[in-house]
Amino acid sequence: MTKTFGPYSPIRRAGDFYYISGQVGVDPIAGTCGSTTAAQTKQALENLRQLLAKEGLGLGHVIKTTIYLTDMGDFGKVNSIYSEYFAPNKPARSTVAVRELPRVGDKVPIKVEIEAIVYKEGTS
Repeated sequence: MTKTFGPYSPIRRAGDFYYISGQVGVDPIAGTCGSTTAAQTKQALENLRQLLAKEGLGLGHVIKTTIYLTDMGDFGKVNSIYSEYFAPNKPARSTVAVRELPRVGDKVPIKVEIEAIVYKEGTS
């Protein structure tokens, strides 16, 4: 199972649905985090992709995401990167401004976190 930064599961299955805990921009091998929102967004989406792959799933199975941002001024940057990962699949999405996100890895402030709900028919 993927390493987490607290007492929770990174992924839980309930019938044909999978619930993915928030993915942040920390490289799971190096334990480091990029300092920019763009770098963190790319790494968070790569972490999501890798977590799904371990379950035989892909980004095309994602039906809903929630993005947490510490600065809504970064919305455009995140949206641009996000659209590269989810084209042509466009899951439903919410984006929420938050005051801060937990520091993990090398203690660089986390600027973005992405959680997901995934559906794969016939997995129950």
